[in-house]
Amino acid sequence: MAVRTILAVCAMVACAATSAPSPAQFQSFPSRPLRVIVPFPPGGSADDVIRILSSRLAQLTGQNVILDNRPGASGNVGTDLAARAAADGHTLLATTLPLVVNPSLFSYLNHDVLRDFAPVSLIAVAPFVLVVHPSLSASSVKELIAYARVRPGELNYASAGNGTNLYIAAELFKHLARLDIVHVPYKGGGPEMAAMLGGETHISFIEVLAAATYAKAGRIRVLGVTGVKRSRALTGVPTIAESGLPGYEFTSWYGVLVPRATDPEKVVALNGHLRNALLAPEMAERFAWVGAEIVASTPEEFGKFLRVELAKWAKVVKEAGLKAE
Repeated sequence: MAVRTILAVCAMVACAATSAPSPAQFQSFPSRPLRVIVPFPPGGSADDVIRILSSRLAQLTGQNVILDNRPGASGNVGTDLAARAAADGHTLLATTLPLVVNPSLFSYLNHDVLRDFAPVSLIAVAPFVLVVHPSLSASSVKELIAYARVRPGELNYASAGNGTNLYIAAELFKHLARLDIVHVPYKGGGPEMAAMLGGETHISFIEVLAAATYAKAGRIRVLGVTGVKRSRALTGVPTIAESGLPGYEFTSWYGVLVPRATDPEKVVALNGHLRNALLAPEMAERFAWVGAEIVASTPEEFGKFLRVELAKWAKVVKEAGLKAE
């Protein structure tokens, strides 16, 4: 699946991001601690990204930033909670790709992305990594595809649940490679990773940092990066597209939203704080450490991006025949 929209947004905001607003413009806001709802368990990619950002955001605002992990239903539980939160600018939603996939994957949701939320900023984009347990003989994407095709239904893959980044990355892989691989969902990235390391599952798509760490220890075998380019954190690892499955592309994104009724001036203030935090000198290196690339967008750019993403993933879900199990 192409990610040209993400790359276009990266290019579009690159110049604007170099001149973030002056903090002096927003000295009166926020006036108390910020609560950031993360609709996934601790230890996942969305949680990692917002934790990197939160300490710098706290320094800039002079307020504590409290992360509130509310996992469940592929992010829907925490997202519902954020949609009903007070629209005072002090409760934020830090989320990722399931926000725009779930509306097409689930038959009913208690929230509507465009109706219930005001976009604040796109934060970062990041690929994932296809890995296998060392007990599997495949040592490349091409070998894995060949191995799986002659063993339909025998291999399985781990995910953090339907609609999550790991699930979508794997289902796209299955669809494009025409493979019969069994989905084994777990309640979050932590249990999913434990199952992978323990050999309970054969295949997974995991974060770059985890892939680099566990591959070095010999506990997994890395086969390919899901994005359009190789990762600096995984020297020598090819993309999936160049190593066995042409046309495969998957890049996730991370962003911040607030309840729709939030005062537009507070949205602008939050955007300014986020952009100033993201552009701190040390942040690019810290994000690169987890395999992510900073994107500091305006609210308007993020809003346009979300509309495109909703339409794009509706088409993917339909074409691939995906559904919540």
